[in-house]
Amino acid sequence: MTLVLLQLIGLFAGLSMLAFGGGAGVIPDMQRAAVEQHHWLTASAFLDMFAISRAAPGPGSLIVLLIGLKAAGIAGAAVSFAAMFAPSCLAVHVVARYWHRAARSTWRAVVERALAPVAVGLTFASGLSLMRGTEHGWLPWGVTILSAAVFSLTEINPILLLVLGGGTLLLVGR
Repeated sequence: MTLVLLQLIGLFAGLSMLAFGGGAGVIPDMQRAAVEQHHWLTASAFLDMFAISRAAPGPGSLIVLLIGLKAAGIAGAAVSFAAMFAPSCLAVHVVARYWHRAARSTWRAVVERALAPVAVGLTFASGLSLMRGTEHGWLPWGVTILSAAVFSLTEINPILLLVLGGGTLLLVGR
């Protein structure tokens, strides 16, 4: 059990410092570690936990509690939570002191411009990773891609897209 707790600390403390733009950017690494490397969960269980963490109130990165709970019980959940949130909170506290002092500096604008595509790229990779784990066949891939395109290009309510996509897949027996 101690080994699992140390593995949870190592995983989530490292991911904490990579979560630029939010926790969604580290989902692929989290999935790879929890499912393929440590075998704490199955791919299906990970996707279920991801859905639960997104549906529950609070930050989506609370999935770490569910992973920790599955891997090592209540102690695993507590360790995972602390490892995911403490390092980044401490780093933000320290960096914010200097960041506000450099409000008009050139280097701050360069750093902001440089980190924006990193955050977008990590979030995009997260979506691709989750899509690869769930989509099997051309129809589900097509529904996912079409839904993403319609959502990006129109003002349609995402709930309607979910209903239409899910209904389409149910009608054809997927």
